[in-house]
Amino acid sequence: MFRSTIINFSLLLLFILQFVSCSNTKPIKEHQNAEQSKRPNIIFILADDLGIGQVGAYRKNKIATPHIDKLAAEGLRFTQAYAGNTVCSPSRMALFTGRDGQLLHSIDNSIKLREHDYTFAHLLQNSGYDTRLIGKYGIGDSVGKNDPISMGFNHWFGFMGNLEAHRQYPQTIWRDNKQEKIEENISGEKKDRILIHDLFTSEAINYIGQKHEKPFFLFLAYTFPHAELASPDSTYKLYENKFEEEPYPGMSTGKAINRFTPYYPEPVAKPRATLAGMIAAIDRDVGRINQQLEKLGLADDTIVIFSSDNGPHHEGGADPIFFEASAPYRGIKRDLYEGGIHVPFIVKWPNHIAKGSTNSTPIAFWDILPTFAEITDIDVKSTEAKYNGVSFKSSMMEGQTLPERMMYWGFRTRIGDKKTINVRQAARKGDWKAVRYGLNQGIELYNLKNDPGEENNLAHLHPAKVEDFRSFLDKQIAP
Repeated sequence: MFRSTIINFSLLLLFILQFVSCSNTKPIKEHQNAEQSKRPNIIFILADDLGIGQVGAYRKNKIATPHIDKLAAEGLRFTQAYAGNTVCSPSRMALFTGRDGQLLHSIDNSIKLREHDYTFAHLLQNSGYDTRLIGKYGIGDSVGKNDPISMGFNHWFGFMGNLEAHRQYPQTIWRDNKQEKIEENISGEKKDRILIHDLFTSEAINYIGQKHEKPFFLFLAYTFPHAELASPDSTYKLYENKFEEEPYPGMSTGKAINRFTPYYPEPVAKPRATLAGMIAAIDRDVGRINQQLEKLGLADDTIVIFSSDNGPHHEGGADPIFFEASAPYRGIKRDLYEGGIHVPFIVKWPNHIAKGSTNSTPIAFWDILPTFAEITDIDVKSTEAKYNGVSFKSSMMEGQTLPERMMYWGFRTRIGDKKTINVRQAARKGDWKAVRYGLNQGIELYNLKNDPGEENNLAHLHPAKVEDFRSFLDKQIAP
């Protein structure tokens, strides 16, 4: 009897332990599933005309970028990332719509979104994200048709067009499709003027600090370090006496966009120090944004992306040669050599992306829209998106490489007397890249694996490959 009682008691104890275990396991599993299905916040920080050689995480240079470097150390650095184009508007069009030059309706800097275009902001907004644009838009010109709110943003603060975005001390700025005056920049003393970069950062930090009922998408599109050159005093002073300088005389011709916003940049006494101060300000504020996320406990739930819209510029007193801004690549903004389109691209997502990792698979701005869709579990095929990019989520999360594909850039510009139209084209497939500067010009061929600086034209050694690229490029020519 005693033995039977012991056995029965043991069975009862085992049953109780199993019941407790099961009752505890189920909530934990449900909690894990809830965490896994929780969609992340997304912050995309885009610099304007920042060269890959000006970011310390890619190459040590004359300008320190410790906060951007820390972002890379805590996340992933893509080493073969490309902008959508070599100038801002078509590059942003590719970013917004997921289309490369094969699908875009124009390949020059006057391109604008159309009413029926579907953007990555639409994608996220329609799936429940709160979407906000702060900074330079550059691909709209008509309120009610192609402004940021019409194109998927709940709110915005910044510049509508490219020309107004050239000013670092603007006298007007857009907020939700209405223009506001910045009184300090209209009537105030020069020392009291407000840099738009500082306003953009303040707006971003305040937005992050709001109570968010839904996941949010913040597109923070700085106008630094695009000309005109102007820097906060604090970061300018870091470089004030570090370089030999030649003053930039400015371009005061009286031409204006409107009565508040003169177009041409002002003289700059120390352009090198000023440009360095602009990049240092971007870096400082990347750090401030990440500190805000950590302070509010949002860092683990937020994807932070940092990139640039194209290669470095030489306008307004900028000196990309002195700073080796495109190094180790050839060319700058408006070139379709690597220096004009090969950009920094850093992604941080704690507990999802391995710290300090790199990936060499080629990606481009037109891949962002489908990547956002996959990350946030949106069925992009059920949306109105018309895109030809591919998701690189597997590259971010698992370190995979993407299948070999043809990547294409086209850029139409005016040269010489400004009446002659020149079409520049570039295509990449695998390690091979073709460049053609003019529809009647020969095709240059480079092996980027062996020659990332595009110094050795191999077209004469590989005629069959040249013809393959020529056949493709000829099909992309648009009126």
